[in-house]
Amino acid sequence: QVQVAESGGGLVQAGGSLRLSCTASGRTFSSLDIAWFRQPLGKEREFVAAISWGGDSKQYQDSVKGRFTVSRDNAKNTAYLQMNSLKPDDTAVYYCAARSSRMVLSRLPANFDFWGQGTQVTVSP
Repeated sequence: QVQVAESGGGLVQAGGSLRLSCTASGRTFSSLDIAWFRQPLGKEREFVAAISWGGDSKQYQDSVKGRFTVSRDNAKNTAYLQMNSLKPDDTAVYYCAARSSRMVLSRLPANFDFWGQGTQVTVSP
């Protein structure tokens, strides 16, 4: 079993920045693909970004391209989501998810086996 935990959420004004962190234990971190999803209040969970086990492959939702950066440090068993130029529409609970690495990154929540509890990100106008 893999335990996943996010941290770093909070309240920020529009235009500001936050960095989310994701740790995973119970399996070799470098064997895991990591993805970030978010769920605005009353809406479905949506894909934000993903990074392959080695960090060489990354994907982003179109609305965050150029503003968000996903990265990882396997030596620290931690992945990051750097969020810049935040907008009120980015307000959501952000989740980190993990799965055993595959040839192709996935954007589908159903393809990820292990999830954190989520961290709230609120962007004020």
